[in-house]
Amino acid sequence: MSESRRPGGRPLPLLLAYPLLAVAGALTHRQGLSLAALALLLGLLLWPALRRGRPGAWLLWLGLLGAMAVLAARDLAALALDAVPLALNLLLAWIFGRTLRAGWQPLVEQFIEAIEGTPRLAMPGIVRYARQLTAFWAVLLAAQALVLGVMLFCQVPGGVLARLGVAPPWPVPQAWVQAYVHVGVYLLLAAVFVLEYLYRRWHLRHLPHLGLHALLHRLALRWPQLIRGRNRAP
Repeated sequence: MSESRRPGGRPLPLLLAYPLLAVAGALTHRQGLSLAALALLLGLLLWPALRRGRPGAWLLWLGLLGAMAVLAARDLAALALDAVPLALNLLLAWIFGRTLRAGWQPLVEQFIEAIEGTPRLAMPGIVRYARQLTAFWAVLLAAQALVLGVMLFCQVPGGVLARLGVAPPWPVPQAWVQAYVHVGVYLLLAAVFVLEYLYRRWHLRHLPHLGLHALLHRLALRWPQLIRGRNRAP
């Protein structure tokens, strides 16, 4: 089996396993599942270096796991886990937004090139739409990070302000916060992805389009190429 088809050579299945573990931990209230999700996420972020056996990456990953164990022992693991979706949204917003700079290829344009080939970019309206869509995702992810931050600070009980003994200006019930942080955030992104796909087919209806199943299949197959990407426009 080729490297790109082995689970060890293509981390997409592990990436998909993170939200499943996080949601399972939130629904069952088992911190072990949530901590396993966070450990998996940290491993994915360090994946290239870990796979090459770099000692620094392994020491960093093991150190982070140790820090998680300390937080769990001090009953602070839940707050750290709740902050993971916020950090992810900020990171993704930065990744999308940074490619909008002059002389850089917008991230969605890189996706199109990797999934559908360079000739797709020459079709009318594609490059402009790719840039607009990159900006849209950057703004959406940044806005969601802001919402998550407000919710985590204003959660009652167990929020950051409540732990500091400060009355939140906008108290948000803990059940609402936990449902959105561990389930709603992923449902929203999935819904936006599907709605954008439907809008794209209508907006660029003068062009042929991949079916949703084919799009997701190619996204999975080309995942290593996408995460490597490139920063500068050709």
